[in-house]
Amino acid sequence: MAITSQSPVFVVLTATGLTLARTLASRIDADIHGLQGRCPDAPYQFDDTIAHIGALFVAGRPIIGICASGILIRAVAPYLLHKTADAPLLALSDDGLNIVPLLGGHHGGLAIAKALASKDDCHIAVTTAGNITWAVSLDEPPQGWRLANPDQATSVMATLLAGTGARRDGEAQPALDKWLAEVPHGDDVILTATMRAIHPASNQLVFCPQQLVLGVGCARGCAADELISHVLEHLATHDLNPAAIAAIVSVDIKADEPAIKALAAHLDVPFQVFDVARLEAETPRLANPSDVVFNEIGAHGVAEAAALAATGANGRLIVEKQKSASATMAVAMLDTPCLDIIKLGGRKTGRVMLVGIGPGQSSWRTPEASRMIQTADELVGYGLYIDILGAIAAHIPRRDFKLGEEEARCRYALETAATGKDVAIICSGDAGIYAMGALVFELLDRTDDTGGVSDAARRVEIVSAPGISALQAAAARSGALLGHDFCTISLSDLLTPWTAIEQRIHAAGAGDFVIAFYNPVSMRRRSQLAAARDILISYRGDNVPVLLAQNLGRPDEKLTYITLGTLNIDDVDMLTVVMVGAQSSRMFERGAGPAIYTPRGYAKHLDNSMSQDKETKA
Repeated sequence: MAITSQSPVFVVLTATGLTLARTLASRIDADIHGLQGRCPDAPYQFDDTIAHIGALFVAGRPIIGICASGILIRAVAPYLLHKTADAPLLALSDDGLNIVPLLGGHHGGLAIAKALASKDDCHIAVTTAGNITWAVSLDEPPQGWRLANPDQATSVMATLLAGTGARRDGEAQPALDKWLAEVPHGDDVILTATMRAIHPASNQLVFCPQQLVLGVGCARGCAADELISHVLEHLATHDLNPAAIAAIVSVDIKADEPAIKALAAHLDVPFQVFDVARLEAETPRLANPSDVVFNEIGAHGVAEAAALAATGANGRLIVEKQKSASATMAVAMLDTPCLDIIKLGGRKTGRVMLVGIGPGQSSWRTPEASRMIQTADELVGYGLYIDILGAIAAHIPRRDFKLGEEEARCRYALETAATGKDVAIICSGDAGIYAMGALVFELLDRTDDTGGVSDAARRVEIVSAPGISALQAAAARSGALLGHDFCTISLSDLLTPWTAIEQRIHAAGAGDFVIAFYNPVSMRRRSQLAAARDILISYRGDNVPVLLAQNLGRPDEKLTYITLGTLNIDDVDMLTVVMVGAQSSRMFERGAGPAIYTPRGYAKHLDNSMSQDKETKA
């Protein structure tokens, strides 16, 4: 049984907990993550309990910890945001008899608890007043329903708790009788079940069955405000509540249309697309077929056709095509509330997510990157980088590519996203720094016949999560080497001629930039770093500080502090970033070891302050 949009995770620390998790996991389609060493038979394993729970929570995965509540609380405390955003978090006792929903009770947590509590003697420790009194959360209606005015939920529920009961009304009210069975009748508040566009009173909650599908079309470049205003105006004219809309649908050539995406965001509903052939199949049912539209795209309609395609054979138009200067809209109705967006047909618009995971350790990964990974339908990348993600990504399908297969990697991600999948390209460091970001956009910039990607692939959404690059990590670990102007230079000549690289080294040497050398050596390439060293010595001498930073953020991390003159190429490997200081960079010893920094020019202020102090004392 699917409970939430992301699959829950049992986090187990003992063999007893693992046995219980195996018994319960199938009830909620959950994964099982076990502490390495204690739970060697767990499907997915981790070695740092606090860090792993924190990473799962940041990524939005519902967590059932078979452990002490205190462990869970300490792990997620730094990442708490708001009750509407925090992932469900539950503590479960080893015997399975006590369940404590700690967070996210009203968006999945209580549903998970109820699914797990199959025994009569199992106790769910609920402290929310509404749940204690009536075993219902009014701000979490049944699947297929939506609360139209969630901002009023807290005040209305407080009024209800302090009063005698609620009056129920609306044409759809019988469908909610079972859900509201334990709420007493009275006149303190009004609980309305309707698709009508009513304006709720201060003591009223409006629940809408999501039975409407909104079909839209628009000219390329249509203003978002025009489309949004056009839709809202006609929904109001036809007495339809926007909260009753289950999805927005259109033709696939509009998959990247900003105005439609803005409308979907405004209404907070999914956006699905259909191909032209599927829309043309709906022509016999269209109220307003258009030869003009057919001549343009190959189907006799977009808004009406898409709405009917999504609602199926039993769907019916309740708002025929309405036109503005640049947009069209139509509404069709389902027989029953939509419980699964996939059943509407069509496909998602597809995304490629460029995810920079930093040098390695999960604590250096941004929450945005973690969430992108968890929402991906597929992970794509060099196998080592995907492996680094560990157990939090072990359940996600993956497609590994070797070093040297970068173009194939990006092309596959784009074309796969064009089929409606959300694909995450996993990059070490930052995806836009010597990684896959530039190649993705280069493929998008080319046409299909000039080595680019298909038209459908060019319409996918591209989003990028920044990551900590190796030069940032190296500087942070060693002091403040990037305190003044710096540059990065890749020494790989696979794609860039050595003559161009050499020119850049000379320019950086003449400009006295701190330099981070990426790709300093490879199995076959051993001479470039030595040449770069010799060029820089001619500009800044051989005594400037140099840092060799290997395996940053990983267990075998190593920092080596040397000078430019003592740089030995054999001490550098493919997992090393070489940081060369400017003439002003300084290296000095501290109790904890060496530190390197590049002053920015505050010396004159420090010297002036010192002189003034001396004069004052004199």
